[in-house]
Amino acid sequence: MTLAGDLTITTEREVARYSDHLHGLWRLIEVTDCAGAEVGFGDAILQFGDWAKATHADGFKLLFVGNGGSSAIASHMAIDYTKNGGMRSLAFNDAASLTCLSNDLGYDQVFAKQITMHAREGDLLIAISSSGRSANIISAVEAARRVGCSVITLSGFGAENPLRMQGDLNFYVPSDQYGFVEISHLTVCHAALDLACGIRF
Repeated sequence: MTLAGDLTITTEREVARYSDHLHGLWRLIEVTDCAGAEVGFGDAILQFGDWAKATHADGFKLLFVGNGGSSAIASHMAIDYTKNGGMRSLAFNDAASLTCLSNDLGYDQVFAKQITMHAREGDLLIAISSSGRSANIISAVEAARRVGCSVITLSGFGAENPLRMQGDLNFYVPSDQYGFVEISHLTVCHAALDLACGIRF
């Protein structure tokens, strides 16, 4: 009984530390604009939502890209922005498209090719990468810029990651842990949508 009790106390402390760290990390997220100038976090969240709404209102669409866990976030957000936000949104992660394009063009082009084919000037790309170094995400941003899209990036890990320098609005999570970075990215996207939809607390 003593061992079990000690284990319970230890587990509760670990969970509390995890929760405290995640809560604190949210307050450490850094946002910069395309020139590298700092943007207030609250202002950036509201701007994200405003840009998303304006993109749809002007007849354009939101495009989400990501790998792995970030791909799941991209899918989640594309459907939420579509259903809950009433905004035209797509995620370019269909399995047949990814395997075809990676086989024929290389994995670094799986999103860039789709963006070249489907994106239009005035669309908004939301590029999600925990490391900020994924070649296919960088290529996606470059393709979006050539078309004339605006870009929002979400990254983590190293502060000097290249993705962080490429968006009109760049959210950076200062952590090298995938779980913390991914949870933060998902929360940023949700917060922008929820506040844009008028949810208040």
